[in-house]
Amino acid sequence: MSSCPFNHGAPGQPGTPEPTGDTREPLADFFGAQLDFSADMSYSDYLQLDQVLTAQKPLSPCHDEMLFIVQHQTSELWMKLMLHELHAATADIAADRLPPAFKALARVSKIMEQLVHAWDVLATMTPPEYSALRPYLAKSSGFQSWQYRCIEFSLGNKNAAMLRPHAHRPDLLAHVEAAWRAPSLYDEALRLLARRGLAVPESHTQRDWTAPYTESTAVREAWLQVYRAPEQHWDLYQLGEELTDLEDAFRLWRFRHVTTVERVIGFKRGTGGTGGVSYLRKMLDVVLFPEIWTLRTEL
Repeated sequence: MSSCPFNHGAPGQPGTPEPTGDTREPLADFFGAQLDFSADMSYSDYLQLDQVLTAQKPLSPCHDEMLFIVQHQTSELWMKLMLHELHAATADIAADRLPPAFKALARVSKIMEQLVHAWDVLATMTPPEYSALRPYLAKSSGFQSWQYRCIEFSLGNKNAAMLRPHAHRPDLLAHVEAAWRAPSLYDEALRLLARRGLAVPESHTQRDWTAPYTESTAVREAWLQVYRAPEQHWDLYQLGEELTDLEDAFRLWRFRHVTTVERVIGFKRGTGGTGGVSYLRKMLDVVLFPEIWTLRTEL
């Protein structure tokens, strides 16, 4: 008998439906679809589902752990795609290829929208259900996600202290450190503005990329020139709005994270040692592209 009070029916346990015994043969021809894959690559082969669907290895007897694992594994897959698109967009902006950059940034915003809705699924886990699972998580926490840290760094929220959680894995640390040392998406956007003749100071185009970004009046004035004459700077104006969309989506993703955590664990400390909700709320104050937001007051 499982010690988890929230266990549900599983094979061989009460509550599990018995097989129906229906042994009817499938249709020999299903609308012309190929049915024999003994010599061809199938859907499962292409997606390597044998590995993907066996990567969920619960440590507890709790029914709800599968939800917890799938929620976080799928989020990591979406973050992998997000980094793929952010890297492409940043490289395109650096090379003055704005149309493909716009496509990639729009896709990143949609991925974040998808991740916002994913929190709705995790929110179906109640506090007692999570409390039964929590001891099995030990010190593991989403705070330690190396892909999420790369996203933060790629968007300009640099902090050298955030390298330390990955020091025990040199292979992962290399990815995080590369994102920390590289120009961010916004850095490349400002360098583009400077190449177009707008007065972005060298302090913001030739700076230490590992340092946190500091807001600049001169940068705001450069963006204001774009926004006051969009017909003259249409692609830069569109870039500003794509960045606004992206940060808007990122804020919603963060906010939904906060409300879900508060709903499930209240104000307990996080498994990774952070203040939990109090820490996440502080992160809501981070502004990635400050001048694009402050300029709106002056339009």
